[in-house]
Amino acid sequence: MRGWVKATIGLTVLAGLLVGADRIAVGLAEDEVADQLVKSGRMSQRPDVSIGDFPFLTDLVSMKVDDLRISADGLTVGDGNRQVALHSFKAKLSGVAASDSLRSAKVAKGSGSGLISYADLAQLLPPASQMMPGAGRLPVGANTRLSLSYGGPGRIKASLGPLAVGEGSVHSQGNTVTADGFQLSGVASMVAGLANQKIEPVSFTLDRLPAGLQLSGVTPQEDGLQLTFQGDGFTLIG
Repeated sequence: MRGWVKATIGLTVLAGLLVGADRIAVGLAEDEVADQLVKSGRMSQRPDVSIGDFPFLTDLVSMKVDDLRISADGLTVGDGNRQVALHSFKAKLSGVAASDSLRSAKVAKGSGSGLISYADLAQLLPPASQMMPGAGRLPVGANTRLSLSYGGPGRIKASLGPLAVGEGSVHSQGNTVTADGFQLSGVASMVAGLANQKIEPVSFTLDRLPAGLQLSGVTPQEDGLQLTFQGDGFTLIG
C-alpha cells in the first residue's frame, strides 16, 4: 500500500514538472514568435502571441502548431503614402510550420479582423476638391476632407464641413478599398450649384497588412470600418 502511494505521489510530481516545463516552453516560443514578427516586418509593433496547443513539447519536436493567436492594438496600415492606426487586431492561425529556430514559418490557414476609425479612414481619401468638381464653391478649405460616420448596415455618412453630403458605401476587392455612391443633395447641392451631383468613386490599396494576411472584406460599424482578413498557404515569418 505504501509503495502504491509513493508511486502515485511520484507520478503526480513528475506530471506537474512536465506540465510546468511545457508551459515554460510555450512562453518562450510565444516571446520568440512575437519578436520575429517584428523583425521580419510582418507587424509594425510587437504583438501578443498565444499558442493554444497542449501539450506543446510534442509540437516543439515537430515544429508545427495548430492554434496560434495574435493580437495587437495600434498597428499601422496604409496605402504607401499615408499610414493610419489599425485597432483591435486579432488573428487565428492554424497549421503553422516553423523552421530555422522560429526564424521562418508558413501558415496553412489564417483569419483575422481589425478596425480603422472613421477619422482615420477619411485621411486615406483625397481632399474633397479632388472628389467633387463643385467643392470650390463650398465654404471649406481646399484641403478639407470628408468627415465620415456610421450610416447604418453597409452604409457610411459623409459631410463636408457643416454640410451633410449624403450616404454611400465602402467595399473591397483584393486589398483595394473603394468608397462610392455618395451624392450631393439638399443644402450642399444648392450651395455648390450642382443638384444631384455624384461624388466620384475613390479607392486606395492597403499595403503591408499584418501577419502576412490579405484583406477579405470591409464592414461599416458604429465605431469605424471593420476589416476582415484571410490567408491560405502564406508566409508568417521569414
